[in-house]
Amino acid sequence: MSFLNELEQLNLPLGEFAIFGSGPMAIRGIRESNDIDIIVKQDLWDNLVKKFPTSLHDNPDYFAIGNIEIMKCWSDFDIDEMIDNAEIIEGFPYVQLKYVVRYKKQMMREKDIVDLKLIEKFSNN
Repeated sequence: MSFLNELEQLNLPLGEFAIFGSGPMAIRGIRESNDIDIIVKQDLWDNLVKKFPTSLHDNPDYFAIGNIEIMKCWSDFDIDEMIDNAEIIEGFPYVQLKYVVRYKKQMMREKDIVDLKLIEKFSNN
């Protein structure tokens, strides 16, 4: 996955963030990812906002540091639960695929339907 070196340089504490979005699919070889999205717990969010204040966008729950998109919420999901149950793969925490599936079933955009089929195929192997 691209951008992992950039994420590593942020030196974020394990247990305070997890990679989500297409990252959990990319690391498993399900499909490529065009970016890297992470969710963070509130304390880490507060620290990052202080450290990178110029990175804030109009959305109070989202900002970017370089190519890393950082969010403190994801739909109606429990961020702390997703981070606490993240799977460490190649040294990085990734949200479990069950959360990706649940989100994609909520959204049901064309790309989500494609991703759901890819995840199903991956899970059946």
